[in-house]
Amino acid sequence: MPIKNVNQPEIITINTELRLRKFDNKYSFAFEWYQDEDTVKLVDGLNAEKYDSAKLKRMYEYLNNIGELYFIEILDNKKFMPIGDVTFWKDDMPIVIGNADYRGKGIGKQVVRALIQRAAELGYGEIKVREIYTYNIASQKLFESVGFKKTGCTKDGFSYTLTI
Repeated sequence: MPIKNVNQPEIITINTELRLRKFDNKYSFAFEWYQDEDTVKLVDGLNAEKYDSAKLKRMYEYLNNIGELYFIEILDNKKFMPIGDVTFWKDDMPIVIGNADYRGKGIGKQVVRALIQRAAELGYGEIKVREIYTYNIASQKLFESVGFKKTGCTKDGFSYTLTI
C-alpha cells in the first residue's frame, strides 16, 4: 500500500528521452496495448483475454489505489509519448511496455532502476515482485539483471525480492 503522507511525484525523469508521468485518469491511448494477445498473456497469464473498456478502467483504478501508477513515456518528435505503464509499491512492480516497438530496448531496465532509487528514497528495506510467469523469460532476466533474486515459486511462475 502507498505510504501515507508521501506525495507521488508528477514526473520521474530517467533521462532526457525517458520519463515516468504520474497517472492522471486519461488512458484511452492504452486501450490498444491491452488488445494485443501477446501483451495480455504476459500480464494476466496464458488464458487471458483482451481487455474491454470496463476491465481497463478497473485495472487502472486498482493499480492507482494500491501504489504509484505511472505511464512510461519516451521522447518522440520533441513530444513525450506514452509507451507503457508501471505501478510501484513495496510488494509488487507490474510493468508493461505496451507499444511492442519499444520492447527489448532496455527501457524496462531503466524504469525498474529508477523505481529502485525511488524505493531507496522512501526508505524501503526491500521491494518485491509478486509473480513473473515461467514463460516470461524477458521479464525474469530484466529483474534479475538489476539485482532481484528469485525467492519463491507461485502457481504459474516465480516471486522476486530485492534487498535495498
